[in-house]
Amino acid sequence: MKRPRVVVAMSGGVDSSTALALLKEEGCECIGVSMQLWDYGKKADSTGATEGSCCSLDDLYDARSVADSLGVPFYAVNVEEVFSKEVVEYFVKSYSSGMTPNPCVKCNAVLKFDALLRKAAELDADFLATGHYARIEKGIAAFKLLKGVDADKDQSYFLFTMTQGQLSRVLFPLGNMTKKEVRAAAKKFGLKTAEKKESQEICFVDDAGYGAFVSARLGPAAGDIVTADGRALGVHKGVFNYTIGQRKGLGLSGGPYYVTGIDAVGGKLIVGAEEELYSTGLTAYDVNWIDTAFAGQDVIKGVIVKTRYRHPGVEAEIRRLGNGGVEVVFSNPEKAVTPGQAAVFYRGDEVIGGGWIEKAIK
Repeated sequence: MKRPRVVVAMSGGVDSSTALALLKEEGCECIGVSMQLWDYGKKADSTGATEGSCCSLDDLYDARSVADSLGVPFYAVNVEEVFSKEVVEYFVKSYSSGMTPNPCVKCNAVLKFDALLRKAAELDADFLATGHYARIEKGIAAFKLLKGVDADKDQSYFLFTMTQGQLSRVLFPLGNMTKKEVRAAAKKFGLKTAEKKESQEICFVDDAGYGAFVSARLGPAAGDIVTADGRALGVHKGVFNYTIGQRKGLGLSGGPYYVTGIDAVGGKLIVGAEEELYSTGLTAYDVNWIDTAFAGQDVIKGVIVKTRYRHPGVEAEIRRLGNGGVEVVFSNPEKAVTPGQAAVFYRGDEVIGGGWIEKAIK
């Protein structure tokens, strides 16, 4: 029987390294592939990336070393142009328009499960594997995307854009493991990444922070800090430096004040009391239904919706809108619903779909 050929996406961390080792141990014909996102020779250039950040030259070296130690062929794929256009430009544009982006979801959609899947096809691979903490199950009529068993590491939230075609060709070897078990397995395999620390969340932003990164592209953008009724309280340093629910760094006396809204067109940062942060629902656009049985339903009840990665989720009703989006009505008001983030829909452990938050409904 022919061994399955699997391309393993390698970031240079312990998770993807262990995924490779596990698949090789299972008898798969493995090929390690890493994505080169930056021109590392420029170091801290206009991108803001530096050597030593996630997906740096050091990470590529670690990925190659792990592949070599396991006797697995390794390739580095240059995706700088696609990453800059589809992830970095999206990131900057989102902040400039008053939204808070989620580059990890975008990177998964346009790079890991698009560009790398195409690379896997070029290499005649049967599957693409990643180190995500999530699970894929084959149902009666379709594939299901499920939460990882490690609740603290579950990454299913970041995968809501996946399609049935992608799920049929993707493997998540770590989905049934805890982080502790993964590190133990890495030690057993003798991987140099076994004790490697977690990488930072936004791989292309250096220690100066995302505000400095966006400011370098957009220039100074100071404006007024106002209340909902228009009363001026102070001056902000550019709306891209703030996000909904933020309290610190406003430089205001009195209060306490929280960021309750961002008027990017008018250049105004809107603040108010904590109770003004609560919303009864939201609207979302570019909705993707992983479970396509829900795609044509006008009303879906009994869904748990997560409005950010670490959000515990809230029970909600989803109502289909005519523009391909949805309206989500919460069972109880939720705090700090943030435009630009993802709203991901669950039934139990299953991700049935998700979309991008357009606005909160007060």
